[in-house]
Amino acid sequence: MKFLYNIFMLISEKLVWLLGNFFGKKVKQFRSGQQNVWKQLNNCINPSKTQIWMHVSSLGEYEQGLPVIEKLKDKYPNHQIILSFFSPSGYEIKKDNSPADCVIYLPIDNTKNVRKFLDLVNPEMVFFVKYDFWPNYLFELKKRNISTYLVSGLFTKEHKFFKSYNTWLKKSLQAFTYFFVQDNNSKKILLQQGFDQVTVTGDTRFDRVYQIAQQAEDLDFVKQFKQDKKLFIAGSSWQQGEAIMANYINKTSHQIKFLIAPHLVDKNHVNTIKKSIHKSVILFSEITDNTVLSNYEVLILDTIGMLNKTYKYADIVYIGGGFGKSIHNIQEPAVFGVPLITGPKIEKFNEAVDLQKLGGLQIINQQKDFDNHLDLLLSNDKIRQEKAEITKQYALKNVGATDKIIKFLAQNA
Repeated sequence: MKFLYNIFMLISEKLVWLLGNFFGKKVKQFRSGQQNVWKQLNNCINPSKTQIWMHVSSLGEYEQGLPVIEKLKDKYPNHQIILSFFSPSGYEIKKDNSPADCVIYLPIDNTKNVRKFLDLVNPEMVFFVKYDFWPNYLFELKKRNISTYLVSGLFTKEHKFFKSYNTWLKKSLQAFTYFFVQDNNSKKILLQQGFDQVTVTGDTRFDRVYQIAQQAEDLDFVKQFKQDKKLFIAGSSWQQGEAIMANYINKTSHQIKFLIAPHLVDKNHVNTIKKSIHKSVILFSEITDNTVLSNYEVLILDTIGMLNKTYKYADIVYIGGGFGKSIHNIQEPAVFGVPLITGPKIEKFNEAVDLQKLGGLQIINQQKDFDNHLDLLLSNDKIRQEKAEITKQYALKNVGATDKIIKFLAQNA
């Protein structure tokens, strides 16, 4: 299997070079990034400084790694931090906006690239985030005896590393000096697989969203829109959830404002949402200095990068994605202490499963579920406040994973 994997990596690299210009934007960006990575590293790395390397897959894992990067910069001010991405979507957003000293694409995981990369970077410590780790890099890190850590790791029994035909892949995990995992189940699985260098620290993303919440700026347009009414926010909504919300909005008699932040903000999709709602609706892009936002019942946020700042004004939050492959981030609204609602696909996210069990998050499967639960929250302040407190206390309990990691490094690195 290892031989086949290495053949696949070599073929993949050749295909990126040969066919990159014939595919979509992301493939072209990936090809360009792979071509430029060695030049970037040579221009960026200061050979007189010691390097720390962190790898993330995309933007979500970056948000988990960011609190660790910031703490590492404080603890090791004379080191350089090299941050690598696999996904173009993460790299393109953060290449010029990160506290890391160098932001690059991770060279494709073949033996030649791995050795060249580690010869050039020569890191003192390496951090992989959550689950995006590559076997050839891990084998070479182990061979060079470089301290390697997993941040916010998450494992299941079905993980590809633990399949009977992937014993070589499992061996690559021996590179990790220590596993910092999100939950007890991950620790239990690693122990069963023979890895005892593991501790439960939780999810560092809670540290990030808590930090954002503490620094959240006021949004005057949201205050003007909300006034003294309760505010329902739909974060990263998709079509099925939007249809359910539109049906509710059109028939409810509750005095409530709705702010909808769709996952897709292209003009056609936003206009479809707007047309489905029969009450007064305004798009964020339509707001002018003369707009009286208090006159509207629904505000559609047809822009990106602002959603997490609106949650401080929410009384109830719906999180999108639960009717698709999986839900979007529930940690961002949870730190503000609000009742949460989402669709049924939550099994991949521990925090969603936990909050459902605790009562802070409600699963809806159909229109009737949504109508009944939202009516309950709007008509019973006591229940709504109890559920809000559950989410807030859960979030606060989970803050601190980054400090646990840094404390371990101080004592053991």
